[in-house]
Amino acid sequence: MKTKLSEVANIKLGKMLDAEKNKGDLQPYIGNINVRWGEFDLESVSLMRFEENEQERYRLQYGDLIVCEGGEPGRCAIWENQLPGMKYQKALHRVRGNERVLNNRFLMYWLYLTYHSGKLKRYFTGSTIHHLPTEALSNIEIDLPSIETQNSIARFCENIDRKIALNNTINAELEKAAKLLYDYWFVQFDFPGANEKPYRASGGSMEYNEQLKREIPKGWRVEALGEMLDVSRGSIITEKDTAPGEVKVVAAGITHSYFHAESNRPKNTITVSSSGANAGYLNFWQEEIYASDCITVRAKSDVETLLAYHFLKSMQTILFRKATGSAQPHVYPHDIAGLQMPEIPANLIEKIRELFIGINNQIGKNKIQNKELTALRDFLLPLLMNGQVTVATKDNE
Repeated sequence: MKTKLSEVANIKLGKMLDAEKNKGDLQPYIGNINVRWGEFDLESVSLMRFEENEQERYRLQYGDLIVCEGGEPGRCAIWENQLPGMKYQKALHRVRGNERVLNNRFLMYWLYLTYHSGKLKRYFTGSTIHHLPTEALSNIEIDLPSIETQNSIARFCENIDRKIALNNTINAELEKAAKLLYDYWFVQFDFPGANEKPYRASGGSMEYNEQLKREIPKGWRVEALGEMLDVSRGSIITEKDTAPGEVKVVAAGITHSYFHAESNRPKNTITVSSSGANAGYLNFWQEEIYASDCITVRAKSDVETLLAYHFLKSMQTILFRKATGSAQPHVYPHDIAGLQMPEIPANLIEKIRELFIGINNQIGKNKIQNKELTALRDFLLPLLMNGQVTVATKDNE
């Protein structure tokens, strides 16, 4: 029997943002931008004023399901008290299920499946910009299995997601290691010099470079990035023009936009978003891609491309500033090609090759495993939800 969500859960919309009316102490809150499917991005958390009588009303607690009201309505994640005392704003719903009959994590996977199957759209409002208002969310009807079955399904999917999260954590640490290595060798210029001692720290000769407005090792050349690397525009393709496939189409967003049957760039390619709110956003792909509304950067070898990527990462703020246009910001290939970059000597590239390629290959392997795990979860999820496949309950594991 179908059950309305409001019958088994308490649903509350977050606090309205109002700089003039809001009073009280400034406190951190999460908004739509902080919510991903199944996780939170808390690198950038804003502050808002909350009065004393609003503390409990808008405070998140462990196990709350946070659901996006707009943007990508229905996108949701479980709050695990990552930052104690966190509040939330009106772009989000807080759902607290009755634990005797509803497992919030089961609900998260149900919403994920319902959204990606297109069935959640019937609850959306708005013809161009979609929303999932409180009333609509409250009226969503679910076929709820027993709480024991919900717990088993949630635990099974959670175990897969935790492995994916572990791989993401490992990749983040590997990327940090690569950045530290790049900074040490090519920003501080303490690469292995004479007798393998740090070049600059051990008195290596430096000279001021007028183009970079800083000192660099004596004898190093500085060239425009376009003179050393291939900087080119992608080939625009709309979603309706794509053919069924698994090649990611990279356009103007911070990740891929859709999929296509063929690629137009090899693996280990740098992309810079060309237009829109994310113009100038830098990314690196360990897989073949179809470059659409973006600029791509490639060197003669993978290791040189990786070094260029770290150089451009250090210029990310400048890339964002290069976005021009009053109606819609744009970044053009000449904006990238004109950047001045030190030309790293071939002997240093060879010395660092094995380390950089090894780190990059491991990141790529972890991403492939995550893709396979996600495919497995998404294949089994509808079968678990409709009872075609069952998993052991805690009592008989």
